[in-house]
Amino acid sequence: MVPGTALATREPSGAQDLEADEFDLLAGDGAPVRRLVVGPEGNGVRLDKYLAGRLPEVSRSRIQRWIEDDAVRLNGAAARARASVYEDDTIEVQERATPEASAFAPEPMHLPVVWQDEEIIVIDKPAGLVVHPGAGNWSGTLLNGLLAYDPGLASVPRAGIVHRLDAGTSGLMVVARTVAAQVDLVRQLQARSVVREYWALVAGALEPAITIDAALARDPRNPVRFRVSKAAAARSARTFVRRLAEWRIEESTPPISWIACRLDTGRTHQIRVHLESIGHPLLGDPLYCRHMPAALDGRGWLSRQALHACRLELQHPVRRQTMAWSSAPPDDMRSLMRRLGASEEQLRPPLQGAFSRGLAEAAAAPDAHARRRGSAGAP
Repeated sequence: MVPGTALATREPSGAQDLEADEFDLLAGDGAPVRRLVVGPEGNGVRLDKYLAGRLPEVSRSRIQRWIEDDAVRLNGAAARARASVYEDDTIEVQERATPEASAFAPEPMHLPVVWQDEEIIVIDKPAGLVVHPGAGNWSGTLLNGLLAYDPGLASVPRAGIVHRLDAGTSGLMVVARTVAAQVDLVRQLQARSVVREYWALVAGALEPAITIDAALARDPRNPVRFRVSKAAAARSARTFVRRLAEWRIEESTPPISWIACRLDTGRTHQIRVHLESIGHPLLGDPLYCRHMPAALDGRGWLSRQALHACRLELQHPVRRQTMAWSSAPPDDMRSLMRRLGASEEQLRPPLQGAFSRGLAEAAAAPDAHARRRGSAGAP
């Protein structure tokens, strides 16, 4: 597949309602400009209020944003929202696209594709790349890059994205290239048959194997965060954890554990919230760090949470065969692991999962129980 771009031109919003002398284009700029002449009804009215009345299809907040961005000129000069207008004044408004307008625009970018065919693409997402457009991130997302890489994804909901990774989390993701493949993969996720395994570095010593079974809900005191909750609206969540190694930077500091996590459910921030809730936050996590030991805090471990989606296993939506991919952590996390004491052998992609026992067997074992807020069990 050769990367490409799909460009579309759209008629400016509201242009069909304008008189000929009210609409023009700036030379060398594709942004439409509206020219308005103030009538007697506008005498003494605030500029933003007057424009809201003349341009009812445009929100007041958007008009104010245009004024702040110097996209509105009153009698040829930049103006403030509080300025008053008078009869025969001339107003020029250069339309600016809303941030949301770029949400589904193709943007060529480097996408680390590790495997693809006509039905799916597997990507090793770099840390820092937001997966889906949203408030504050209307462009530069994985979705934008996918639309440039394969213009055909414009016909698939969410450009084929079926699951997400946090912006600061690196690793493997699968993308569907057809609607049928997307439906099949979503059903596999719902059936919890997709294997998603992660490597993480956390503060403190963990038992060799634990299961964290704790429902999650949004934190009412901080809408960006989630937390373990017993509220009726909380959603069930289960994470299986295996300890792979334990290191210390200094004898006097708490240990740091290298762990593997496998998701049974896939809630937002699940691994990060679950590990923090039992007193083992991820190194470098800027959001879930309340229980970070003082001796480990402030060391500048990483610029993001030490979490990498290292293994992905699923049934191909058409071939119906089980397929698996593995990924070594990126440079920043590998460098940290070497600093902690990891060997080059340990830094290689995991060819097999860290969970030797079946998860159903582990969850049903007599000595297995949920670990929450300090109570521990080893499946």
